[in-house]
Amino acid sequence: MARIFVAVAAAVALLMLGAALGLLIRVPSFDSAEPKPTAVDVGFAQDMSVHHQQAVTMATLARERAADVAVRQLAFDIETNQRDQIGRMQGWLSLWGEPAQAVGPLMTWMTADGGHDHTAPAAAGASSGGLMPGMATSAEMSRLQSLRGPEFDVYFLQLMLRHHEGGAPMADYGATHAALPAVRELAKNMLGSQRSESDLMRSMLSERGARPLR
Repeated sequence: MARIFVAVAAAVALLMLGAALGLLIRVPSFDSAEPKPTAVDVGFAQDMSVHHQQAVTMATLARERAADVAVRQLAFDIETNQRDQIGRMQGWLSLWGEPAQAVGPLMTWMTADGGHDHTAPAAAGASSGGLMPGMATSAEMSRLQSLRGPEFDVYFLQLMLRHHEGGAPMADYGATHAALPAVRELAKNMLGSQRSESDLMRSMLSERGARPLR
C-alpha cells in the first residue's frame, strides 16, 4: 500500500510539474515582448522610402548614361542598395497595416518628443511642395536627363551628394528614436554606407574640378 501511495504521489507531482512548465512555455514574458512600431518607425519607413526612390531613379539613369565607369559602378551600388532598403521598409509597412506613403505633412515623426505629436508642423527642411531635404526639384531632374558625357557625370555626383547629405538627419533620427531594433539597425546601416559614398563623391567631384552644390 505504501508503495502504491508513493507511486501515485510521484505521478501527481510529475503532472503538476509538467503543467507548470507548459504554462511557462506558453505565456510570454512582458520583458521579452517585441515593441510595437511607433510614429517614428512608421514615418521613417514611409518618408525614407520616398527619399530613396528618387535616388534610385537618378542612379538608374547614371548606370545607363554615365561616361565614366567609376560613376556607373557607384550608381549601380546606390541603386542596388537603396532598392533593397525600400523593399524592406515597404514590407514592414505592409506587416504593420500602414500605408506605403505618409498621409499629410512630411517628416512630422521627427519631433522633439520622439514623433508622438501628430499635430506638430513638418520638421524643419521639409518643403510644402513635397520635397524632403536634399531631394532634387523637377527642374533639376529634367536638366540631369538632358545632359550627356562628363557634364552628366558631374551633375549626377552633385545631385546625389546633396541627396545623401539631406537624408542623413532622417537616418540619424531613426537610428536614435525608432522603437524597433530592426528599424534602428537599418537606419544605422544607411548612415554608414551613405557617409562612405558621400566621401567618395566629394573626391570624384574634386578630381573633375567641380564642387558640391549649395
